[in-house]
Amino acid sequence: MYRAIDSFPRWRSYFYFITLIFFLAWLVKNVFIAVIIETFAEIRVQFQQMWGTRSSTTSTATTQMFHEDAAGGWQLVAVDVNKPQGRAPACLQKMMRSSVFHMFILSMVTVDVIVAASNYYKGENFRRQYDEFYLAEVAFTVLFDLEALLKIWCLGFTGYISSSLHKFELLLVIGTTLHVYPDLYHSQFTYFQVLRVVRLIKISPALEDFVYKIFGPGKKLGSLVVFTASLLIVMSAISLQMFCFVEELDRFTTFPRAFMSMFQILTQEGWVDVMDQTLNAVGHMWAPVVAIYFILYHLFATLILLSLFVAVILDNLELDEDLKKLKQLKQSEANADTKEKLPLRLRIFEKFPNRPQMVKISKLPSDFTVPKIRESFMKQFIDRQQQDTCCLFRILPSTSSSSSDNPKRPTAEDNKYIDQKLRKSVFSIRARNLLEKETAVTKILRACTRQRMLSGSFEGQPAKERSILSVQHHIRQERRSLRHGSNSQRISRGKSLETLTQDHSNTVRYRNAQREDSEIKMIQEKKEQAEMKRKVQEEELRENHPYFDKPLFIVGREHRFRNFCRVVVRARFNASKTDPVTGAVKNTKYHQLYDLLGLVTYLDWVMITVTICSCISMMFESPFRRVMHAPTLQIAEYVFVIFMSIELNLKIMADGLFFTPTAVIRDFGGVMDIFIYLVSLIFLCWMPQNVPAESGAQLLMVLRCLRPLRIFKLVPQMRKVVRELFSGFKEIFLVSILLLTLMLVFASFGVQLFAGKLAKCNDPNIIRREDCNGIFRINVSVSKNLNLKLRPGEKKPGFWVPRVWANPRNFNFDNVGNAMLALFEVLSLKGWVEVRDVIIHRVGPIHGIYIHVFVFLGCMIGLTLFVGVVIANFNENKGTALLTVDQRRWEDLKSRLKIAQPLHLPPRPDNDGFRAKMYDITQHPFFKRTIALLVLAQSVLLSVKWDVEDPVTVPLATMSVVFTFIFVLEVTMKIIAMSPAGFWQSRRNRYDLLVTSLGVVWVVLHFALLNAYTYMMGACVIVFRFFSICGKHVTLKMLLLTVVVSMYKSFFIIVGMFLLLLCYAFAGVVLFGTVKYGENINRHANFSSAGKAITVLFRIVTGEDWNKIMHDCMVQPPFCTPDEFTYWATDCGNYAGALMYFCSFYVIIAYIMLNLLVAIIVENFSLFYSTEEDQLLSYNDLRHFQIIWNMVDDKREGVIPTFRVKFLLRLLRGRLEVDLDKDKLLFKHMCYEMERLHNGGDVTFHDVLSMLSYRSVDIRKSLQLEELLAREQLEYTIEEEVAKQTIRMWLKKCLKRIRAKQQQSCSIIHSLRESQQQELSRFLNPPSIETTQPSEDTNANSQDHNTQPETSSQQQLLSPTLSDRGGSRQDAADPGKPQRKFGQWRLPSAAIPEKTAPVNKMRCYSQDPEREEEEVSKGFLAPKPISHSVSSVNLRFGGRTAMKSVVCKMNPMPDTASCGSEVKKWWTRQLTVESDESGDDLLDI
Repeated sequence: MYRAIDSFPRWRSYFYFITLIFFLAWLVKNVFIAVIIETFAEIRVQFQQMWGTRSSTTSTATTQMFHEDAAGGWQLVAVDVNKPQGRAPACLQKMMRSSVFHMFILSMVTVDVIVAASNYYKGENFRRQYDEFYLAEVAFTVLFDLEALLKIWCLGFTGYISSSLHKFELLLVIGTTLHVYPDLYHSQFTYFQVLRVVRLIKISPALEDFVYKIFGPGKKLGSLVVFTASLLIVMSAISLQMFCFVEELDRFTTFPRAFMSMFQILTQEGWVDVMDQTLNAVGHMWAPVVAIYFILYHLFATLILLSLFVAVILDNLELDEDLKKLKQLKQSEANADTKEKLPLRLRIFEKFPNRPQMVKISKLPSDFTVPKIRESFMKQFIDRQQQDTCCLFRILPSTSSSSSDNPKRPTAEDNKYIDQKLRKSVFSIRARNLLEKETAVTKILRACTRQRMLSGSFEGQPAKERSILSVQHHIRQERRSLRHGSNSQRISRGKSLETLTQDHSNTVRYRNAQREDSEIKMIQEKKEQAEMKRKVQEEELRENHPYFDKPLFIVGREHRFRNFCRVVVRARFNASKTDPVTGAVKNTKYHQLYDLLGLVTYLDWVMITVTICSCISMMFESPFRRVMHAPTLQIAEYVFVIFMSIELNLKIMADGLFFTPTAVIRDFGGVMDIFIYLVSLIFLCWMPQNVPAESGAQLLMVLRCLRPLRIFKLVPQMRKVVRELFSGFKEIFLVSILLLTLMLVFASFGVQLFAGKLAKCNDPNIIRREDCNGIFRINVSVSKNLNLKLRPGEKKPGFWVPRVWANPRNFNFDNVGNAMLALFEVLSLKGWVEVRDVIIHRVGPIHGIYIHVFVFLGCMIGLTLFVGVVIANFNENKGTALLTVDQRRWEDLKSRLKIAQPLHLPPRPDNDGFRAKMYDITQHPFFKRTIALLVLAQSVLLSVKWDVEDPVTVPLATMSVVFTFIFVLEVTMKIIAMSPAGFWQSRRNRYDLLVTSLGVVWVVLHFALLNAYTYMMGACVIVFRFFSICGKHVTLKMLLLTVVVSMYKSFFIIVGMFLLLLCYAFAGVVLFGTVKYGENINRHANFSSAGKAITVLFRIVTGEDWNKIMHDCMVQPPFCTPDEFTYWATDCGNYAGALMYFCSFYVIIAYIMLNLLVAIIVENFSLFYSTEEDQLLSYNDLRHFQIIWNMVDDKREGVIPTFRVKFLLRLLRGRLEVDLDKDKLLFKHMCYEMERLHNGGDVTFHDVLSMLSYRSVDIRKSLQLEELLAREQLEYTIEEEVAKQTIRMWLKKCLKRIRAKQQQSCSIIHSLRESQQQELSRFLNPPSIETTQPSEDTNANSQDHNTQPETSSQQQLLSPTLSDRGGSRQDAADPGKPQRKFGQWRLPSAAIPEKTAPVNKMRCYSQDPEREEEEVSKGFLAPKPISHSVSSVNLRFGGRTAMKSVVCKMNPMPDTASCGSEVKKWWTRQLTVESDESGDDLLDI
């Protein structure tokens, strides 16, 4: 990059290399980790039997184990591994088992570790064999040998070696005993001495559990280590056979050298040097093959092998499914307990006596004694009295309106309050009967289902694979039927013994699930009670302590100034519009911009702007342009302090400083705000003119550099990043302890073996230290790889230097501190090759094993352990660590559904014209594949450099122009086929149009200018075109979505990392702004300004030679020029400051922040990683739903009316199909759910998709506690409402059948009337029959009645008289006979001769059928009687003459009460008859 800066414009180099590192090294490379983790998880499920479950790995060294009790439960039982089995006296056995003895041994181990860490190099003339460290080692060895003998005597040898911990202790005893032998002292047996520090893990139970969790199940991790070692051996042997014959190449001459070279490639340190040396040695012919060989090995080792270690560690940190559910419950209980208590800063008021605020009564004579009454009590009484008054006004509106003394009416707020009270009371009544309703509805539905199954309505249908919606619906129905207690005798009839046993097990399982439901509800109630108790405690403190919730104990709780400050502090942008009818939030066009504006308050936006401006001003500061001497820079300083003073004053007046519920200092963010403000204020008031190096003024300037961290507090998402970073501090701290322990072990070993042995004379010709004196000439070369040929007698340029016997510049092992610093640098895989070469060259080749073992353990296990722990903590903070497999899939599905969008593909034109043909061509797979091949062919043109002076460039550019015109033709065809509006709907089409437009612009500029810039623009267009391929393949699209979504979700993490980097850059300018140039501090990489410091720190983030930059900043006299008055006048560094600065920055950025990116990528990859075998929705299901949605949403608006959901559900096929023959009830539930949730309005694409997703999973397994309760309550409500609708429809159907039969009988009576008129006029004998003449009104009425059409739908049906108690019958043999009642004949009015006496007119009522049905059902309307009086009448039917005397008595109209009772009896009898005839109506609806 630095060479590119010297050759090209600076911005081009920065942009290219920074984007390259960000996308390839931080995003794309981490995708491999995500792929390996997901793949490993799938494989682990398949090979679970081979590895065994985690719960079965119980070691004999554990102090607790699971034991089954008599009740069938499990409990933890302590196991005494030190059970006495030896022959030692009881007192010694008791002493050995005591905690005092164990603590004494651990304290002795600690002292031994401290003594070993205090060892250092004392010079060659000192006899190291018999120094105080050797004597101390002998004493500790004897002590630990006696401990082992005592345990063997107390436990017996068999009982002693049965524990794995005792085996490790016995190995240490044997090794350290051999180590104290003088000839073996300071040899390889030193490992046994330094490994005693591992015993200190027993001090911390948390550390012990963490170590056992990681390394306890050693099969997977051990197998992976063996696989890695085998891979190294095999690849080393292959490389040895391939390159051992190559001359001038000494890296593969022997197997050890080949092994070291391949291991170096595995660690990525200097692997390019190995490849370059090999390429130069083999020649140009075999160079491409050798390069491919090394690159493939490097990619496999770094991208796959290291990712396997991360996957194994994450798998070891994973919990069992049952344990996850248990921890979810425990965590919910813990959260409820923590919410119950107030913070300590508020509980301090409980220590003071209660002083409630009393009522002050004025204008009262002194003769009356009034008791003390609390003001809160009186307020409550006044409020209640006002409420009662409002209730009276509402109950008696006429009185309140007519009264002249009190003309006031209840306000809208009072009415709203009373409505809420009434609704709450109604809801409480409903809640008490909810369980009974659910039970009754469930029994009805189960009875209906059982009747349908017994009736065989499903028989005769072809067998068809059921959809996931149907499967989950039947699972829920079965679960609820068993849970509410079914009739086992009716169900078990006709079943085998195996089926009965299975049903019993299912019942037991669902009973357990019911018990879990009760536990969940208890936890939820506990949370609510905790919140209520917290509120009650706060209210009691507010009532009893007058200074509670008073800012600075001065401003009142409801003071106007405080209310004004609250309004200013809490004012924020809110553009969300709600529907006044449904209450739903309307999505505006620019809702994303509005959400961003409403992210924080207006005051916080102002402070963010001021902080950013202040940081920009600080970027112009340097050691040569200081804020103390630049008035323009002081303006930003004054502005920041003034604005922050105003902000803090407003927030303190509104919320309080410390002793209020919403105080400014209630968390770490508030403390940081006050600290930054005080530092800025002190610096502004002081403004020191002279700042000596390593002084308090310089420390104040360094603390001033923390100003960008204010944005972490102001932005909520940034606070979330910090919370996620520090909430998992415990596990990160444990990993750090493990790595420090590993470093301490190897550092102590290195001090005892390499102390003083790495020093060497700078003159390569001098070997002994006695001869290293005087001066010698050192040659100077321009470059390491440049060998200039000299003439005979000519010497290389050089100069004379003094001889010095010294250690290597960057590391040594003379004491434990320097050794741990060297090993920390090695742990970052930077500079370890140099350490290895120095140790091998100056101590011996056998000692190269030391550094290789440490690198392997530190790199493969230590660093990957950091990655795994950060990922696990990230998942735990997001709530996904304790999720089961089904719950995690459900969360992934919800996230994936949020990203899914409707297909922006317009429908095919209806006609078969030109547009339809264009549509068929552009949508054909062959056309799409051809375009993809053309894109690849155009991308191949970039394989040759486009240079203006090269003659090949013109043909390449011409071919690119041809490809551009082809893509223009493609876009034109799509626009014709889809229309411009339809083409613009798709984002992919917009991207293609943009790239094609850029291509056309490039073609014009290319033929007009024909220079280097046009060629560069053409190359950029080809690169942009290449990215369009990613959206045309499923796998590539999945990976691209992973990267894009990861960038979106990691935006705040990247911003947080940049702010942290900015703070370190400002501090680096203050600490190292004037450090002299060294090996890596040069004109490109230095801290002279904030911009260059950011570049250096970004380089350190990548890990490139960060340790060498640190050592350059550690330069001290006599290698630099100090200054005692000002830090900007010296060129020396700061040893302690550089050590803390660079080590902390590298750990925070490289080990924590970058691993958060890995965690986000792993999380997002799981969103898109799904197979067709999953129970949840797959890609094919989503694609099918998108296609069906496009068929229903013809306007492409993304919303459809609620009634169209029915058509959408009927069109679904495959796994989302709803079979109306089998799952009609499910269909009703789904339709009603959309109507209920959206109040009959429009539904969106995501609304329907969310409903289908809930219906396609087993909510008992996939949903978490709170979501599960809410969903089950919603489904219960939907089932209840659908059952009510079903019963209501069944009743309506019954009424329709009743009306149909009555209309049929009415038409028969109508036809009989005409025949009776003819028969009566023919056979009636007037002398022998006494009749009465009807009145004119009656005749007129009968004539009007006869003139009505028979087909009228509004005609009132004839009903039996109220005195009639019999049923109707009809002679089946003769259909011409009239319908006869038992004991009475009904005759129409037209059948009575004109001479008969006048009778009461016969009425036939006609009204609205629906209204009549409603009134009859309520008992308000009775069937109308028809009565007439006729004397003896001669009747003749079918040629048969008969005389019969019929007396029709005139019945008066009954009253309302008797009519209602009679109608109820008649209605009950009719329903009974109809329900017997149509008993399965409920099943058919």
